[in-house]
Amino acid sequence: KVAIENTSNNPQSVKLFLQDFTYQADGTINYSALRTNKRTNGEWIKLNTNLITLKGKEKTEVFYEITVPNQNRDPGSYWSVIIVEPVEDIKPSDSKAGVNITSVIRYAIQVITDFETEKAKPDLKFESVKVEKQEGKQTVKIAVANNGNLYCKPTTAIEIYNRKTGEKIGTYSSLTMGLLPDTSKTFYIDISKIPPDKYKAAIIATDEEENAFALNVELEVKND
Repeated sequence: KVAIENTSNNPQSVKLFLQDFTYQADGTINYSALRTNKRTNGEWIKLNTNLITLKGKEKTEVFYEITVPNQNRDPGSYWSVIIVEPVEDIKPSDSKAGVNITSVIRYAIQVITDFETEKAKPDLKFESVKVEKQEGKQTVKIAVANNGNLYCKPTTAIEIYNRKTGEKIGTYSSLTMGLLPDTSKTFYIDISKIPPDKYKAAIIATDEEENAFALNVELEVKND
């Protein structure tokens, strides 16, 4: 179920509908019509209503049901998003010429169906590794793609070593983020405590099932 509350004192109509959804490490997020994504579950989801009107301060719940069709399909994760969008009453105005622009805040609720997960697995690939300033701090930016067929929640870590002696300088980790199949995200690791120099490093992405994917890199931390 989706719980919705009207926090204002005025009545508000809200529409609900389904869209496909994907994202990439460069920050792009795409919402598109159902069946745009080959791993959509949008047509498996039935909402009990597509339009509700809430009085001021009223709360309600919209129920949805997921029915996986019986036909053959690949194991793994399938997903879409339920979009919850306020419907603004159109108030025609003849007082001035031109175009009136109103902003609407939409909410997207991701719904993931995992199917025969014992036959599916994530396959993480490092797309790029950069060291850049982020909010004034030297940060390793690691773009990770999930080329597998199963949603996972990886964490990336970097082990940094002295290039000449091989002595370990330290291990630093990113936040954990969800990663859908055929998508990518950038993981950020703060290394501002590392002095400027050239280092050897091992980057490791680990999902919640302890599957690990590693990459050895040369790392340069600059003064700027």
